[in-house]
Amino acid sequence: MPSIFVSNRVLLDKSLIPATIFVGDTGKIENLVPGVIFPPPANSTLGARYFDFSSKVILPGLVDAHVHLNEPGRTEWEGFATGTRAAASGGVTTVVDMPLNAIPPTTSVANLETKLAAAKEQAYVDVAFWGGVIPGNQDDLIPLVDAGVRGFKCFMIESGVDEFPAVDESDIETAMTKLAGSGSIFMFHAEMLPADGEPVLSKDLSTTEYSTFLASRPDSFETTAIEKIVEIAEKVTKGKSKSDVKLHVVHVSSADVLPLLKKAQSSGLRLSAETCFHYLTFAADTVPSKATHYKCCPPIRTKENQDKLWDALKSGVLRTVVSDHSPCTPQLKDPEHGDFFNAWGGVSGLGLGLSVLWTEARKREVSLEQVSAWTSKNTAAQVGLLGSKGEIDVGRDADFVIFDPEKEFIVEESNLVFKNKVSPYKGMKLTGLVERTFLRGECIYDSAGGVYDKPTGKLILEKFSA
Repeated sequence: MPSIFVSNRVLLDKSLIPATIFVGDTGKIENLVPGVIFPPPANSTLGARYFDFSSKVILPGLVDAHVHLNEPGRTEWEGFATGTRAAASGGVTTVVDMPLNAIPPTTSVANLETKLAAAKEQAYVDVAFWGGVIPGNQDDLIPLVDAGVRGFKCFMIESGVDEFPAVDESDIETAMTKLAGSGSIFMFHAEMLPADGEPVLSKDLSTTEYSTFLASRPDSFETTAIEKIVEIAEKVTKGKSKSDVKLHVVHVSSADVLPLLKKAQSSGLRLSAETCFHYLTFAADTVPSKATHYKCCPPIRTKENQDKLWDALKSGVLRTVVSDHSPCTPQLKDPEHGDFFNAWGGVSGLGLGLSVLWTEARKREVSLEQVSAWTSKNTAAQVGLLGSKGEIDVGRDADFVIFDPEKEFIVEESNLVFKNKVSPYKGMKLTGLVERTFLRGECIYDSAGGVYDKPTGKLILEKFSA
């Protein structure tokens, strides 16, 4: 059914302005008019629903480009139904599912088809898919591109699951060469052992202290990996167009990599990078002993490091912010002993990102418009979906977040929608509440009633569009 959305603060072309949005019965935005148009009279033949959100902000739906949904195979960790419901509760209207932690991983077309069968009729928001690069699957890459994956992720260090092994330099060069010119993007978990190997830790250090875990994953793991990525990219693109090779670094945690990224970007390499809500929120010196729900790889680092990540977002060296929602069952976090080395590494926060980021952004005088760009427009562009997602514009899907930027709330277990309620965000006081989420013009979540019962999300398998 056609709909009209109005607000005094609609995000259009980087500015919050009074506007009226006309949505057709296809769920696409058909027209935008500056200013608030009053509702049609009761006897109007227009036949359109009228939504007045004048006291709230209308933002484009978030595109979370880094989510582990883990189905099939580890659905006790998460799943399409619970994960996409959590996304809807936080204004996320599109997620891109990572290729690992499900069994089988998305490393072949056959494995993708297994995942699609599991996802069918379970998606509460739209779901796109990443493929994976592992040793020996180079001939699966272009068929996966043709099947509609948004791009590929690899690990330069052990991933933590046996079915998704790390790649070496030869694997990376082969995959990069295969994907050159395909339009697809090649992404890296950029941690790699430096030439001097793993750090030697004193036996006197306690494994229940976060500082011990942090010392085991130093900044040099990330800088070594970035240096290797750039070295291989320069080799593959020698004598060719650098624009044919699109590269991306996931979950940057160390500010030491920022000069390397900036230099590579200035040289013409298409090397983009993201960071995560938790790196922009938590700092190492405030992580309590045995608090393994803070553990992730790469790790949360110092407050000074965090400040530099924010600066890199402001300058454009980092372009996107994502959740890297990587859940597990509570037992895998080793709650009995609180051993950071035994616990699964991953932070759960899907559905909280907009509120988390806005809470921190306000302290740093960062605008809501900029926060939205990092989590919607830029992420949509990264995954090749800007033609339909990430902006409020004519022709785009009518995916909206109705947001109250002043409303405060406490994160409690009752308002966590993902499956396993283990999260470092529990107990935090956040500013900015997602009041409603609309997918293609239809409300799929409201804060009063929760996520609507009918899953109306689509599985996105269209070819990558830069």
